[in-house]
Amino acid sequence: MSNPVPAPLQTGQPTENMVTLTHLIYALHAFAVFTGVVGSATIIGSFVASLPSIAAVVLNYWNQGAVRGTWLESHFRWQIRTFWFALLWIAVAVLLFITIIGLPFAFLLIIAAGLWVLYRVVRGWWALLQRTTLPI
Repeated sequence: MSNPVPAPLQTGQPTENMVTLTHLIYALHAFAVFTGVVGSATIIGSFVASLPSIAAVVLNYWNQGAVRGTWLESHFRWQIRTFWFALLWIAVAVLLFITIIGLPFAFLLIIAAGLWVLYRVVRGWWALLQRTTLPI
């Protein structure tokens, strides 16, 4: 009798460690959003400028190769894009803020972008719990 040899990981299936890491990354982003909600900062400001969110993006880039070709790749892309687009919206809001005329639009943009970040974190984490991919 021969001992059964464990089957190699299927292509497209991430390791459980990578799934756990992705949960940790969403938790770091969620903590940044939470501190923006309960603190004196805005949601989007806390999301982009807080250490947990910056650490999450560093983890995304550091482990991106490990999830390439798996369904987790869409989550990493989702998280990275959320961070960089949030930074872009802040830059646009700052430019609007500089002009007196754009001041109301800057406030509206900051509120809308904060809600957008909240949506992206919740939707992404929910999809991870369901073990499904996210749209490109």
